[in-house]
Amino acid sequence: VSVTGACGYIASWLVKLLLQKGYIVKATVRDPRAEKYPNTTFRWVDVRDVANAHIYAFENPSASGRYCLVGSVVHSSETLEILHKLFPELKLPKECADDNPPSMKYQVFKKRAESLDIKFTPLDVSLKDTVESLKEKNLVSF
Repeated sequence: VSVTGACGYIASWLVKLLLQKGYIVKATVRDPRAEKYPNTTFRWVDVRDVANAHIYAFENPSASGRYCLVGSVVHSSETLEILHKLFPELKLPKECADDNPPSMKYQVFKKRAESLDIKFTPLDVSLKDTVESLKEKNLVSF
């Protein structure tokens, strides 16, 4: 499970809970003063899709084992580009942290997850809803 903003109050508790439940957690944190973004690729999945997958797996008698849930695989620059289009007032890094070519994207085999009839939420919708939710709860301000 990948948790972004893992040093925040809510996310830190989420990380602890996931670790206690035996999940492998990849946590990311961002220095709000950072002027450069990391040259890395992230796997994204909307938490609502994960919740639905749990329900579908529970309701589907033929579902068993593990399901890899990845809605999108994108480079940091693409994520920031989406966020900038949605929230131009956000102060986001515009330059990569290194001069290397962008880290490679890769494909994730989704067929098993799709067997649960999961329709992944587009990344732009997920990011928009996430930021709006955080603003609504006064967890971020800009």
